[in-house]
Amino acid sequence: MKIGIYTLGCKVNQYETQAMERELAGRGHELVPFEAAADAYIVNTCTVTAVSDKKSRQMIRRARKRSPQAVVAVCGCYAQTRPEEVRALEVDLIAGTGDRMGFLDLLEQAAREREPLVSLDEALRRRQFEVLPAGGLAARTRAMLKVEDGCANFCTYCIIPYARGPVRSLPLETAAAEARRLAAEGYRELVVTGIEISSWGRDLPGRPSLIDLLEEVCQAAEGLRVRLGSLEPRTITEEFCRRAAALPNLCPHFHLSMQSGCDATLRRMNRKYDTERYYQSVELLNGFFSRPAVTTDLIVGFPGETEAEFAATLAFVRQCAFAEMHVFPYSIRTGTPAASMEQVPGPCKEERAARAGALAAALHKAYLSGCVGRTYDVLYEQTAGGRSQGHAPNYMVAAVPGEGLHNQVLPTRITAVQDGILLGELV
Repeated sequence: MKIGIYTLGCKVNQYETQAMERELAGRGHELVPFEAAADAYIVNTCTVTAVSDKKSRQMIRRARKRSPQAVVAVCGCYAQTRPEEVRALEVDLIAGTGDRMGFLDLLEQAAREREPLVSLDEALRRRQFEVLPAGGLAARTRAMLKVEDGCANFCTYCIIPYARGPVRSLPLETAAAEARRLAAEGYRELVVTGIEISSWGRDLPGRPSLIDLLEEVCQAAEGLRVRLGSLEPRTITEEFCRRAAALPNLCPHFHLSMQSGCDATLRRMNRKYDTERYYQSVELLNGFFSRPAVTTDLIVGFPGETEAEFAATLAFVRQCAFAEMHVFPYSIRTGTPAASMEQVPGPCKEERAARAGALAAALHKAYLSGCVGRTYDVLYEQTAGGRSQGHAPNYMVAAVPGEGLHNQVLPTRITAVQDGILLGELV
């Protein structure tokens, strides 16, 4: 079959799509662009916001309209939590967030039998980690390694624990073996990802911690840069930083989940830290690493957020001086406690998002300016406008004149900043 896949959402979804692509190719199917005519389409959905739900529905409809006779198969978080809405779109196969290989078996069955299929489990009952092959089929530059699935935080705004189930971890030995294989395949960077990687190991014998995993992966993939996905702030302790700073191939880029810089709002969110503990994490990272990129996410207009609470958040953001910050207006998730709280009016949320976005842009510009004059080992990934472009270890985009540098890591002296990109010259 010719199969097109569209992926929405987080790096975990991207990872799982890559695993499905490898498996489908191994089964003899032909992967085609989602925009092309195909015998089957897979839409790997996201439900983190209402916008994600809407985009998922749009892509399902687009697949059906493009090739009316094709099999349309839907998986992912939106399908797991809102199967009745997906069923209303007249798809051929509905599955959720578990058993990706079984999902592909059902896809082939749906193509043969032309009968609608639904395969959903109870996510909260899951206990086993599904091991999937890491690495994609595209040019080998950066690979993701999913080491954890599920979440037990139950933040009041978030539906993901219900979509993904409890914490399940990839065994340390398996993670190290996968890292070693990816290094041998020619990848230059490895991204350690999961739904909530700070919880890695809590379900394994002896309850190893994330830094234990990180040391093994960095050693196994000695020739690769290793980058961490999103972290819970309480992961950052003095011991974590001391051990992490001793790993020469670990990228100094730390994405610390924040969501709010106001303690009252954090309590309503059911976050497990306050601003004092969060700032301790930022200070520890700045103390153990040379000018690390500390990045974060911010939700504005959370239910009950007053102007004073929002002002406190902005002040805390300035204190932390983030290298980059993603700003989201709060989006109601049906089935979560926050959905029944007193809501902030839409125009107010948008206005606060604009103010927070302006501050984020100013802090990002300041961080980039501080990179000028420094030399970074840049992983070059693509060419654009006659320039080779890639990412520095701090995940800032850098570019130099010329082409032909794909998949090379080269020392680059930064000379200027232009349109959010570090411009440089090879050393």
